[in-house]
Amino acid sequence: MSHLPHAIAIDGPAASGKSALAELLAARLNYFYLDTGLMYRAVTHAALARGMALQDEAAVTRLAETIQINVLPGAANAARNYVTTVDGRDVSAELHRPEVDRNVSAVSAYAGVRRAMTAQQQRIAERGNIIMAGRDIGTVVLPNAECKIFLTASVEARARRRLADRRARGQSATLEQMRAEIEQRDALDSSRSVAPLRVAEDAIVLDNSAMTLKETLTRALEIIQARAQAFA
Repeated sequence: MSHLPHAIAIDGPAASGKSALAELLAARLNYFYLDTGLMYRAVTHAALARGMALQDEAAVTRLAETIQINVLPGAANAARNYVTTVDGRDVSAELHRPEVDRNVSAVSAYAGVRRAMTAQQQRIAERGNIIMAGRDIGTVVLPNAECKIFLTASVEARARRRLADRRARGQSATLEQMRAEIEQRDALDSSRSVAPLRVAEDAIVLDNSAMTLKETLTRALEIIQARAQAFA
């Protein structure tokens, strides 16, 4: 591709496959991939680990402003491609626990938490050649990104994916539980007053409900190629 985008933003609802797609794109294009959702999960996990009342917005915001969160490439032979640390401690394996899943939307809705995380994300993006996945990348974090993809899928498809992920981690769950969690997460993410989940005006919507990950990757590369040509 000629003149690859400086930054690629991938937004979308829970379990739409943003992280998996972004990782594959980063590997294919030799970009750095930042899953911004991990940063909000890290704040949520840190608050839970400290026994904080998550309803205390001021306290959770202070926590977000003071802890140091890093998302780093994992070792070549590691089980995870990326390692998330909080104040130097690897918390990667703890970020997808059910209690974090249930509370991350509420924590990420706090204006102060979002300001703290957005500032970190924008500093990282200044290096260029970056792919960010989240819910407000194209609208808030990187509004000038040359390529924006809004990845979505039906509630049913996303619930099945989340169920498979849970079972792969050895956690028990039912499809009905996953469907309810997905619907609740969608409602919270879309209705929050600060940086709600929405499609950026210049984003391309990609519905992968009936697509494999490979097919999703192929379509995303086509979108990026088209944007590269537009900016050539």
